Amino acid sequence: MTTEKHIVRATLIGSTAVLMWGMLALFTTWTGKVPPFQLTAMSFAVAFLLMAAKWIIKGERARDHLRQPAAAWVLGVLGLFGYHFFYFMALRNAPPVEAGLIAYLWPLLIVVFSALLPGERLRWFHVAGALMGLFGTILLVTRGGSIAFDPTHLLGYGAALVCALTWSTYSVLSRKFGSVPTDAVGWFCGATALLAIPCHLAFETTVWPATTGEWIAVAALGLGPVGAAFFTWDHGVKHGDIQVLGAFSYAAPLISTVLLIAFGQGKATPIVAVACLLIVGGALLASKSMLERRSKAVA
Repeated sequence: MTTEKHIVRATLIGSTAVLMWGMLALFTTWTGKVPPFQLTAMSFAVAFLLMAAKWIIKGERARDHLRQPAAAWVLGVLGLFGYHFFYFMALRNAPPVEAGLIAYLWPLLIVVFSALLPGERLRWFHVAGALMGLFGTILLVTRGGSIAFDPTHLLGYGAALVCALTWSTYSVLSRKFGSVPTDAVGWFCGATALLAIPCHLAFETTVWPATTGEWIAVAALGLGPVGAAFFTWDHGVKHGDIQVLGAFSYAAPLISTVLLIAFGQGKATPIVAVACLLIVGGALLASKSMLERRSKAVA
């Protein structure tokens, strides 16, 4: 398999994380009234158990994946836990629409920051594609309406910006830890689950899932959007085309909207159609160089 094929394959694997993150909102609505930090602890615990099951099935020793460089541990735990901590803090201190839009600057920041990596080159179509995705996301989140940033919510806006910086930095710097196996992310998920517990006790009241369906939804979160997604994303950003993955990440809110509409929790509108064109078009534009290289390789 050529290096180009390796890159394309890793990029495709990484893109499955975006597809799974698109299911996050729908699955979360099915978890009932479980508060955010408690849900984080529960779902990340499931993610850890998912990787632990893989170790048991393959006869691997869990402690072998525990022994990673201190810098990798700091990056992994800050990336997974830090993103969720600042995101929830943003939602607690600012309106969800504005906070969500600021937090969702991370795909664009990934594209921009990736230019600092060795061997990477930022081209106009990378930035243009990411901006198209951002505009499409703004349309989806605001439903074509206006955005009003209130100075009284500066703390929340700041937390949302730190959230975006945290995930984009984690994703880009992960490339520098390419030798750290994806299995280590299982341990990072376990650490995130443990750190979420004191945050839950400090800020929330415990509410357990009330039905079997809600328990299944929590498990589904840990298996998919808050589990396998982080494992495939880790592989993608380390070995794939990180700029394409950054731009494609704007597909997550689109997939989320489409699923909510499909399950009767949203409404199809012309705004959704325009946003779809912007996001899909932006992802294709950002993938221009990779698609061209792929075509030449096939020819």
